[in-house]
Amino acid sequence: METRKTVTLYTDGACSGNPGAGGWGAVLLYGGHRRELSGGERETTNNRMELTAVIEGLGRLKYPCDVDVYSDSSYVVNAFLNGWVYGWEKSGWKKTDKKPVLNEELWKELLALSRTHNLTFHWVKGHADNELNNRCDELARAAIAAFKEEPKTDENL
Repeated sequence: METRKTVTLYTDGACSGNPGAGGWGAVLLYGGHRRELSGGERETTNNRMELTAVIEGLGRLKYPCDVDVYSDSSYVVNAFLNGWVYGWEKSGWKKTDKKPVLNEELWKELLALSRTHNLTFHWVKGHADNELNNRCDELARAAIAAFKEEPKTDENL
């Protein structure tokens, strides 16, 4: 029997305007190792960045792992803890009101990753005293700042 590695993943997403420039940040911890990740998009939403942070963090894992995922996003955490994502999948990505689930492609990607890794989701209070959640917020906001500093040209309009 193969023993899975236990990894901790902290994530956060942010947006300047919603929609607007967005960023995500993630911190992966394994043993004594720490890896910080970040990125963003010029025009996105906060929820998309929250999902992307988890996807990008999990996507860096080379082998199936047991992962404790810490996020201040009730949207992401509750979708798994309350089983919403499984209901959405079963209903063809429709909510109970029959409207389409927003960010369907990201939910599908995250759901696939959840079947590779054993995920345990934990909600943490945002902008509080959790050092790693605050670090993820800093990474996400730095990614947003990079878009705001980038000169606008015909290529990125």
